[in-house]
Amino acid sequence: MSELIDAIILGIIQGLTEFLPVSSSGHIELGQAILGVNYGANEEKFSVVLHLATALSTLVVFRKDVMDILKGLFQFKNNEEFQFSLKIILSMIPAGIVGVVFDDQIKALFDGNVLLVGCMLLVTGVLLFLADKAKNTNKDVNFPNAFIVGVAQMIAILPGISRSGATISTSVLLGIDRERAARFSFLMVVPLILGKVAKDILDGGTIMGTGSEAIPFIAGFAAAFVTGIVACVWMISLVKKSKLVYFSIYCFIVGTIAIAWTFLS
Repeated sequence: MSELIDAIILGIIQGLTEFLPVSSSGHIELGQAILGVNYGANEEKFSVVLHLATALSTLVVFRKDVMDILKGLFQFKNNEEFQFSLKIILSMIPAGIVGVVFDDQIKALFDGNVLLVGCMLLVTGVLLFLADKAKNTNKDVNFPNAFIVGVAQMIAILPGISRSGATISTSVLLGIDRERAARFSFLMVVPLILGKVAKDILDGGTIMGTGSEAIPFIAGFAAAFVTGIVACVWMISLVKKSKLVYFSIYCFIVGTIAIAWTFLS
């Protein structure tokens, strides 16, 4: 029963922090450390399951946008939807290359490294603080900006660097409209997650486990999916209202606690 509750708690953490700019990977690492959870060989699978849940949350919230993008992509017409699709693809390249080439090194970072998480949360806090103060944010996403935001997403592979925080902050600092920045940030990660899921299924046959071990995976998935929908809608509203400074303060506090935890534990 405790394993099931732990999975639900971690699912809720993933659902909230994937969209709120406070680092889902960092909070999952901290959550596992506090709960004393260790999935061993299944840890990467559990992470993939939680990310799949939040990717599906994104598809639900942005279902109209996704349909427009798919239509534009397969019509091969140089319209706004087709160009947006190309920008999404361009933004995927940096993280995709790093994810494939440095897969083993990245996995090594996600091994209870609380000190790294704490330091990177402080970096996230700085980015959010700067973005909150940004002015003249009324541009649309262009191709150079899409690539730069993609580089920010690549850097956010580090645990503790918020993916949504890094990409939204970078977009806003480039002068991109806040709502468009949030929309682009949430949509650009979906193909990467779905590609990762497809790769893991091809490599291992299943991502949910088998028998009794699948129950916590399913519970975590459901918790992440539901809370992800709520957090996604909430985050869009917060970005539009320029409320990023509160998350900046939160990252500073949690990052400092994580660093202190490392030296005092």
